[in-house]
Amino acid sequence: MLARTLGDLAVQFGCELIGDPDIPVNRVATLSNAGDGDLSFFANKIYRGHLKATRAAAVIARDEDAASCPVPVLVSKDPYLSYARIAAELHPIAQAPAGVHASAAVSASARLGAGVHVAANAFIDDDADIGENVYIGAGVVVGPRCRVGDDSRLQANATLVQDVVIGNRCIIHSGAVLGADGFGNAMSDEGWVKVPQLGGVQVGDDVEVGANSTIDCGAIDDTIIGSGVRLDNLVQIGHNVQIGEHTAVAASAAVAGSAVIGKRCMIAGQSGIVGHINICDDVVVGGATMISKDITMPGFYVGSFPGEESREWKRKVARFRRLGELQDRVSALEKLAKDNT
Repeated sequence: MLARTLGDLAVQFGCELIGDPDIPVNRVATLSNAGDGDLSFFANKIYRGHLKATRAAAVIARDEDAASCPVPVLVSKDPYLSYARIAAELHPIAQAPAGVHASAAVSASARLGAGVHVAANAFIDDDADIGENVYIGAGVVVGPRCRVGDDSRLQANATLVQDVVIGNRCIIHSGAVLGADGFGNAMSDEGWVKVPQLGGVQVGDDVEVGANSTIDCGAIDDTIIGSGVRLDNLVQIGHNVQIGEHTAVAASAAVAGSAVIGKRCMIAGQSGIVGHINICDDVVVGGATMISKDITMPGFYVGSFPGEESREWKRKVARFRRLGELQDRVSALEKLAKDNT
């Protein structure tokens, strides 16, 4: 942890300081648990009670909330964003020492840049290319012809199957699998015939892929993940999907093959996007929503039913099933009224 004064942080991160600039902070904490040396933030009004009672060394907050804070304040237009940047400053990721663990296996044809750390039981296959200052965690598999850009991190047991290109400063979390076969099958009289999956995966710079998420290789062309994309845990990306820059996909969402998602979209948890459709830039998809056709206008799209008491839900389903009959009756009445005019 790196100790900094409030005055230094205010200057570095463009905040207005209300309080003593010489107060040191060296870590971050929640409003309710913070104490001496801790920096916290206030960005959600439901925690106003915690703000008023906090014992943090300082709090990052908006100008309109500063008066409610009993301790020094770093005033920011976006406290959560400022918190993210300051937290990264106070809690930098430790740089692992360069070297290859004795139990790791590295192909003679693989290329490792300066400063690479390869942990225990990792495997780097033929013609893989690892950039500078890359962290390869324990049990990671980097398959043939894969490329990993500078300053990227592959956490324990992540797998790059083959022909996967990872950009610079990416984080691939534990258990993620990039480049496995897409779900390609053709039906014959004798049953399913597997369609060879011949493409790769291309991942841009500054991408984060969550734990146990999967990005399938392309069937012929590559699956493409744009720079700045964020994929949460347990996300499924099908073959030949394209995701635009700075789009975020939350946990348990699934995108079927050949769907194209634009830039700066936000796909909430448990959402589903069918294959071969296009979603334009700046679209927000609500939780557990199914998108089954193109979206051509930016906006907020939702199509799910919140949970409720079972008997009430069954009554609503019964009414829903009678909608066709009701529509027929209304149409008949409209026709009768028209005939009588």
